[in-house]
Amino acid sequence: MFFLRQVFTAAAAAAFFSPVLAGESAERQFEALARLPAAEFAAMQGQAVEFDIDLAAGSGLSVEVAGERATVRYRMAFNQVAEGWSWRPQADPAVDDYYRYKFLPLQSVAVERGSYEHEDKIGVPQQMKVNWRYDYFLAFENLYDFYPRRVDDDAGFTADLPAGVAGHLGMRARARLSEPVISESTTFWKATHGQPTDFTLKKRYLVGVLEEVSFVDRESGSVLCTIRPGRDGCAAR
Repeated sequence: MFFLRQVFTAAAAAAFFSPVLAGESAERQFEALARLPAAEFAAMQGQAVEFDIDLAAGSGLSVEVAGERATVRYRMAFNQVAEGWSWRPQADPAVDDYYRYKFLPLQSVAVERGSYEHEDKIGVPQQMKVNWRYDYFLAFENLYDFYPRRVDDDAGFTADLPAGVAGHLGMRARARLSEPVISESTTFWKATHGQPTDFTLKKRYLVGVLEEVSFVDRESGSVLCTIRPGRDGCAAR
C-alpha cells in the first residue's frame, strides 16, 4: 500500500507540473515540489514554471502616464536574496554582487494559529496570539542576462504601454527550475507583553533560470509585451 501511495504521489505531481503551471499559485507549486520523493524531485530540474509577480510587495513598480502612453518600470536594484546560500563574501563589489541570487516576489500567505495564555510581565497573564506568514519568491542568478550590471537604482524591467492599461497592469515571470529547486528559511519573534504575538516568518524560494518577464493586462488576461534575455524593456501599441 505504501508503494502504491508513493507511485500515485509521484504520478500526480508529474501531471501537476506538466505543462507549464500558469494558473497555479506559488504556494501550490512549492508545496507540490516539497512533497515529491527524491528521484522525482531531482527530475524537476529544467521544468518550466510561470508565476504572477506580486506587485503589491515592496515599491519596485512605478507607472508614469504621459498622454496616451505609460512608462512602466519594475526596479530590481535591491531585490537581493539575503540568505546564506546566496551570500558571496569574497565578491569584488566593483565587478560582482555580494548576493548571487535576485528575487521577484510572488505571494504572501498569512495564517492565524490560535493563542495561548502566558505571563510575560509578572502578575499580568495575557492571551498571546500565534501568527505565521509564508512569503514566496522566485530566486534566479541570471538577472544580468537581461541588462548589463550597473550602479543604477532604476535598473530593472521597463515597458512602454498604452495608458489605458495602467490601472489593471500585471507582470508574469517564466523560468526553468534549477538546483536547489526550492529553499526555505525561518525567522521567529517571541511574544512579549508589549507585542503579544508569536510571529513566524517563512521565506520560501522557488529557484530557477529566468527566461522572460511579461507585462499583462489583468482584465483581459492578454500579454502586452515580453522581455527576454538581451533586452531590459519592451513596448506594446
